Amino acid sequence: MIHLTETLALQSVEDFLTEAEREHLIKIMDSELAATGWRPRHQAEVLRAPAPAQEILRAATARSLHVLQRALPSVAADAHWGYTELTEGQYIPTHIDGIPDPATAPRRIGRIGVVVQQAGEGGEFYIETTASPAVWSGTVVGEPEGYAPGTPLTHRLPHVPDHAALPTWLEEVPSTRWITPAGPGTGLAYGAQVLHGVRPVRAGRLRKFVTDLLDTPAVRR
Repeated sequence: MIHLTETLALQSVEDFLTEAEREHLIKIMDSELAATGWRPRHQAEVLRAPAPAQEILRAATARSLHVLQRALPSVAADAHWGYTELTEGQYIPTHIDGIPDPATAPRRIGRIGVVVQQAGEGGEFYIETTASPAVWSGTVVGEPEGYAPGTPLTHRLPHVPDHAALPTWLEEVPSTRWITPAGPGTGLAYGAQVLHGVRPVRAGRLRKFVTDLLDTPAVRR
């Protein structure tokens, strides 16, 4: 049974990736980008990570699952991992991933990201907390959907390519920002109903992998 607290939880895994794994992932992506010519068409566009990277990241998730479950006990598996990067002047505005279909498994309980190459300056991940009722949709789920009775759901405001498409009312919600200067290789997990974003990169290039944390394993194709 999924509880509200885990959809709002935070958990770090400082040794999510070893130094050797991190370096290997950088080499894999350097090779992939050189072969495909892929570059983000918009800020924080996500590229599905190639199979060798998926293997490393799935193994990292599996060995860290007991740590993740302290804060997000319903998490059973990761989804497909994606790769993204931000360069100077780019950022990800505050948003909420939300729970797309609360009655259908696998359900997104949270997300996890791990940086493999830190920006020279900026690019810090952050979360925001707020007492405002504006982020809540008014929808409540319970046992029929697999949740604790009376579990409220936030609005679902996922990151979109066009920042201007984000609802302007979210910018006006009073909140407190918590910046997380975690180093490369640290996994940062956060509940699906957590407000979060990435500060502007001021120099260099930020490279990271991200995925959903699910209550049941996803079908892998």
